[in-house]
Amino acid sequence: MERALELADNGRCGASPNPMVGAVVLDAAGRLAGEGWHALYGGPHAEVVALREAGERARGGTLYVTLEPCNHQGKTPPCTRAILEAGMRRVVIALADPTPLAGGGAEALRSAGLTVETGLLAEAAERANRRWLRWARSGRPWVTLKAAVSLDGKIATHTGESKWITGDEARRRGLELREEHDAILVGIGTVLADDPRLTRRLHLNPGGPWHRVILDSTLRTPRDVHAVTDEPEQTLIVHTERAPAERRSRLEAAGVRLLELPAGEDGRLAPGGILRALAALPVAALLVEGGAEVHGTFVDAGLVDELHLFMAPVILGGRSAPAAVAGRGCSHLAEAYRMAIEDVSRVGSDVEIRAVRRG
Repeated sequence: MERALELADNGRCGASPNPMVGAVVLDAAGRLAGEGWHALYGGPHAEVVALREAGERARGGTLYVTLEPCNHQGKTPPCTRAILEAGMRRVVIALADPTPLAGGGAEALRSAGLTVETGLLAEAAERANRRWLRWARSGRPWVTLKAAVSLDGKIATHTGESKWITGDEARRRGLELREEHDAILVGIGTVLADDPRLTRRLHLNPGGPWHRVILDSTLRTPRDVHAVTDEPEQTLIVHTERAPAERRSRLEAAGVRLLELPAGEDGRLAPGGILRALAALPVAALLVEGGAEVHGTFVDAGLVDELHLFMAPVILGGRSAPAAVAGRGCSHLAEAYRMAIEDVSRVGSDVEIRAVRRG
């Protein structure tokens, strides 16, 4: 099973919004016969890849798989059918599938006479697929917040200059994070200030869907920004009913998608509603890249699951220089947003801090 978990990680930049899954087939004598992983969304599942490699050697053998085999017809046939047709005798599963549509594979295999065991290295399997599991269990995407800051926590100078605080290596690592997520989200302030491309430029994920999400309550997004002129069908602009009709028509004519959602009590788009709408696309993992007010909105709502903070060895200072997170903030330390640091690593001349929400 440890090997199956290693294989599953190969799908980090391709499987989502499906889970990362790895599989190992042993023949009847316990020898390695085949292995595989779910590489691309819509492509063959890990079990099928491993069984194809094993061929006839799979008959009477054992399958180790990190997630319960699916038992439904989706983009691919049910994996339970492939397992039965291969003549497997035993299946060992790390983690049960929590989705009602795909689940039920273990019981189907037991009913067909196979020996099925579950729970082997379940904690490791849960951790490996925590982004997907958040979406599958709660109906909202896993939210990763990414920011590049100075040593004193600033994302720009007091004049607004931000390109570039961190070095080339850190910026490349930031682009790698995009390949691991299904969508990127920024606010209209970032679009107006920086005109970001919001693209997957490393091409590590050739098959998965990609959504560029802009929060723009009144549709101030210009028609000549990159998010509108370059592959506009990938862009989704979320707005409220306050957006003028002529602006809607102008952006729809440019080819972007528009989504109207109700405003919260403060007149702004509510992050909970945004996440529910994105989950239905489907978006299982969302990368939030700013700016500070957008970061603050998600932190204030308690919806940040993971943080990647890239820190450069510079001090910017300035009373009005923006910090990474704005929003309401907390009045008392007891109200602070608590996270657990999982990793601190050097990235060129900078440092990357990775943290996850506690609990």
